[in-house]
Amino acid sequence: MTTPVDPLILPPAVDAMQEQQWLQIALKTWLDEEFLPEPVNQVIAERAAQVFMRQRLEGENDVGCLVLAIVAEMEAFDFSRSFYSEFAVANAVSDLLLDSMGIERCCGRQTTHSPQKIHDADI
Repeated sequence: MTTPVDPLILPPAVDAMQEQQWLQIALKTWLDEEFLPEPVNQVIAERAAQVFMRQRLEGENDVGCLVLAIVAEMEAFDFSRSFYSEFAVANAVSDLLLDSMGIERCCGRQTTHSPQKIHDADI
């Protein structure tokens, strides 16, 4: 018998603009480090962070729902000048959020290091 995975819920947004800035910077850094730094990475990070912020302002706190919203809205983005796709971007956002909550990506367990909370991040 399988055990369902509990949803991962972010705390309610305290400062959505700060969260947006944190995600934009973290995602651009990830995009630049994963392959090559490209000008389009900034545009991708800005767009994904805007979708994230809008969803958070609408009260969405479930990481899975946030990731699906990013996939859906990034489908219209032209990725022809990038190594990435909407799925790669959404998965990167998910990983960044899990890291910020101190959750191990592969197993869903709390890590031993202290998480970098998205609302406490240095921007």
